[in-house]
Amino acid sequence: MTQELTDDTSASVTVDLDLASPISCYTIRRADKIPVGTADFVVISDVREERIFFHTEVCQVFDGRDLVELLVCKALTDSIRENATVVPLCPMFARHLRVHSDKFSASGGVFRQPTPDDIGVITRATLGEA
Repeated sequence: MTQELTDDTSASVTVDLDLASPISCYTIRRADKIPVGTADFVVISDVREERIFFHTEVCQVFDGRDLVELLVCKALTDSIRENATVVPLCPMFARHLRVHSDKFSASGGVFRQPTPDDIGVITRATLGEA
């Protein structure tokens, strides 16, 4: 699903979800559809779906436009809506949840701290062993 947003300069951007196996991502694009950043994650399912967010990156030329925040917020909002537990291995997600954990939880969000097993899941996924 695509959501149209505006960055801190009032420029139009979209955030798209690309579900894939083993690595899915949210991609933020300029109005001309050129991608300028991603938030990568792996889905694991036991009893409740978990999304391990492990890498978020935005092109440096777009620093200061709050694009990382738009990516993180969209991913967290979707995780709430889809009843997925967030595992913030990525420092951007960890920092956001450290600051906004009360608001995220009050909105129905669930997250847990990453474990060494989560790092193993990401290592296998990035090496194509998942």
